[in-house]
Amino acid sequence: MARPRSAGESLLLALLPPLAWLAQAGLARAAGSVRLAGGLTLGGLFPVHARGAAGRACGQLKKEQGVHRLEAMLYALDRVNADPELLPGVRLGARLLDTCSRDTYALEQALSFVQALIQGRGDGEEASVRCPGGVPPLRAAPPERVVAVVGASASSVSIMVANVLRLFAIPQISYASTAPELSDSTRFDFFSRVVPPDSYQAQAMVDIVRALGWNYVSTLASEGNYGESGVEAFVQISREAGGVCIAQSIKIPREPKPGEFNKVIRRLMETPNARGIIIFANEDDIRRVLEAARQANLTGHFLWVGSDSWGSKIAPILNLEDVAVGAITILPKRASIDGFDQYFMTRSLENNRRNIWFAEFWEENFNCKLTSSGSQSDDTTRKCTGEERIGQDSAYEQEGKVQFVIDAVYAIAHALHSMHQALCPGHIGLCPAMEPTDGRTLLQYIRAVRFNGSAGTPVMFNENGDAPGRYDIFQYQATNGSASSGGYQAVGQWAEVLRLDVEALQWSGDPREVPISQCSLPCVPGERKKMVKGVPCCWHCEACDGYRFQVDEFTCEACPGDMRPTPNHTGCRPTPVVRLTWSSPWAAPPLLLAVLGIMATTTVVATFVRHNNTPIVRASGRELSYVLLTGIFLIYAITFLMVAEPGDAVCAARRLFLGLGTTLSYSALLTKTNRIYRIFEQGKRSVTPPPFISPTSQLLITFSLTSLQVVGVIAWLGAQPPHSIIDYEEQRTVDPEQARGVLKCDMSDLSLIGCLGYSLLLMVTCTVYAIKARGVPETFNEAKPIGFTMYTTCIIWLAFVPIFFGTAQSAEKIYIQTTTLTVSLSLSASVSLGMLYVPKTYVILFHPEQNVQKRKRSLKATSAAAVPPKGENAENPK
Repeated sequence: MARPRSAGESLLLALLPPLAWLAQAGLARAAGSVRLAGGLTLGGLFPVHARGAAGRACGQLKKEQGVHRLEAMLYALDRVNADPELLPGVRLGARLLDTCSRDTYALEQALSFVQALIQGRGDGEEASVRCPGGVPPLRAAPPERVVAVVGASASSVSIMVANVLRLFAIPQISYASTAPELSDSTRFDFFSRVVPPDSYQAQAMVDIVRALGWNYVSTLASEGNYGESGVEAFVQISREAGGVCIAQSIKIPREPKPGEFNKVIRRLMETPNARGIIIFANEDDIRRVLEAARQANLTGHFLWVGSDSWGSKIAPILNLEDVAVGAITILPKRASIDGFDQYFMTRSLENNRRNIWFAEFWEENFNCKLTSSGSQSDDTTRKCTGEERIGQDSAYEQEGKVQFVIDAVYAIAHALHSMHQALCPGHIGLCPAMEPTDGRTLLQYIRAVRFNGSAGTPVMFNENGDAPGRYDIFQYQATNGSASSGGYQAVGQWAEVLRLDVEALQWSGDPREVPISQCSLPCVPGERKKMVKGVPCCWHCEACDGYRFQVDEFTCEACPGDMRPTPNHTGCRPTPVVRLTWSSPWAAPPLLLAVLGIMATTTVVATFVRHNNTPIVRASGRELSYVLLTGIFLIYAITFLMVAEPGDAVCAARRLFLGLGTTLSYSALLTKTNRIYRIFEQGKRSVTPPPFISPTSQLLITFSLTSLQVVGVIAWLGAQPPHSIIDYEEQRTVDPEQARGVLKCDMSDLSLIGCLGYSLLLMVTCTVYAIKARGVPETFNEAKPIGFTMYTTCIIWLAFVPIFFGTAQSAEKIYIQTTTLTVSLSLSASVSLGMLYVPKTYVILFHPEQNVQKRKRSLKATSAAAVPPKGENAENPK
């Protein structure tokens, strides 16, 4: 069943007569072609000449990219035709054309490949074609039928030619076109290539950038298919892979204006952190970019990553080596073909007449002039002798794409061989099934070939006609510190995966340290990345300060309450727990005062017990004195409970005894002061003694006042059982390193003051009575010591309050407040002990002669003398 025609083919058939004329006219204008006779003819497209200027189609001869590649196809054809195992009985011919490095000219030339098909399809319309004046059209010799085309070189040329060849089902294999656009099998279904597309090259370059740790680069492209599609592939792959951002994408115009390259450098410097420059550009643009970088005094700033158009060529960096030092370039993996070197170096004017451009190459290569018929050689140029030898009388280095030209020819030959075996089994030479050769069938065999190419590497095609990606990676390195004497050094390769020898890389500055090309430097441990909106590779580093730690590179979180961050804020660790210990310097003063106070209190009690019936002891009120001394002893003892390690028992004891000692002391003092005050107030009005002044009554009043404190504490213990806690907020300082958890009892500052509040009330009341009793007769002088005691005690506690609450926010709070409290308690106890009992003890121990009863009464004291019960004397003997 015949394949239906596409719209393009239908249109083309309608234009067959004009195309036939155009093809013949194009051939008439063509500079010629290389023809080899054969049973099957292959077409070839080569940039033998450069693009012409000033309206000319062709310019100067291109020795390497043009002649070397064309001769490589001739060399390959010779080898195929000489191989008895490959296409036996079939000789491959060729028709090789010059594209002059111009896509429109190449299209015009390529029409000759389809001329036979055009004429064959247009025979029916031939009678209707007439030239002006009724002259029948010129009939040339039947052209060769081209079964496949090798070429072209430039991607723009291949795209133009492929659009025509596909209409006539002519397979095409390029040896140098790498534009990713040509991988589109819906548009270029008959196009194949033995070089990898730039999408592979772009992938390799992305891998290089990531291997170097760069994440912020700029791209630079020459206007055209090669540069623009290469950069587009790089950008797309880097976006899909992630981790690489594009700072600038700059395009160099085809016809750059003066100062254009200086403008390019200025634009690149708008993002100075993007030092890595991915460059897909032609040789001339590369060179002019390097020149502009040197003029801007930016030698060593940019880190170039060049595509295969730069490769390992000297021309782009000649006399600009210092700017190119460190440049990493990529080149399709290739090898020098020794057989071609032997072939080409033996070519001469005599044995290579089939190449119509070889004479021009000879003149260019040896800088001489051949004498043509009817012309004389130029006086300034020597005459060619014809005896010159390539490689001896001129420099020679095999052009880089020679290998791929040979592989392209062999790919077609192997496909034709497989097709011949399938369609002409056992037949020597062509059989009717291959006359003519069907291009669609041949394409299937081309896509199925797999063989070892001229360099020993496998040659194959994927479903899009692309060859596998295999690249060598080079770096231009200085030698002995001199850039001009440096060279390209192989530093790695890429074949699906990158193998880069980072140790072999050298850079300006520190030769072994890979330079940085990053928008933002990596955050140090303990800092999170705060991303810049719209630029995924740019961020600000924000410290995880305070009690926050770094969860991941983007997040900070607060440590739990019982923990603090590690020094670098990358995690949390338990907060140390502290308490007031026995060995702490803060505990030494309170403990010393407590020990001395207990010793003094014990001495006083022992003295009073031993001299219990002496006048001084009896006159001081023995029962209340022992109660008061017990309270003083408890006040001193509470210091040991405040320093002891908090636990349930210790916390319960603190609640009970913290206010008990002071309550007991001030209750006794209040009762004693009140008794004195009431006696003398009553004595002013009546001789009848006031009630409740007996020792028993005094004890009952004292214990009644104390019981209120005891009942309140017991109720508190029942309502809220005591226990120890670790308070992590008390010493949660601004600097987490200074943070501590405080082991303490579950008593707040207010509850602690509340514990002492009742005692303070008794103290104030006692002070009031002491003031009122200040006018009693001097004979009853115990009122005055009590007054001085209370005045001093009030001063101590007035000083205590601001110190205690003023240090609530201090990091040393637990130490300061505990020390302040215990010292204040000990001082108040010491004041009571010192003013009320030390003088009496001194008299008892050191002046016993004064501890005797003296009967000295006045009239006013007569009634008072009768008051002391049971033999007690209310006066102190002098």
